[in-house]
Amino acid sequence: MTQRDKAIYLDLDPKTLRNWRKNKPNLYKIIMLGFAFEDVVKKSKENYEELEKLAGELEK
Repeated sequence: MTQRDKAIYLDLDPKTLRNWRKNKPNLYKIIMLGFAFEDVVKKSKENYEELEKLAGELEK
């Protein structure tokens, strides 16, 4: 997801996000960590589903 996509997702102007990066680094960091957390959860779910599929194939 690009910075522009993130701004749109948050219903912000991309300039606002850039300004936060420059002028409010802690707020910007928290927002970026939120997006990173969401990505990790999604990847973990995909990995879990793949492992479940492999486990099912091994039981056959």
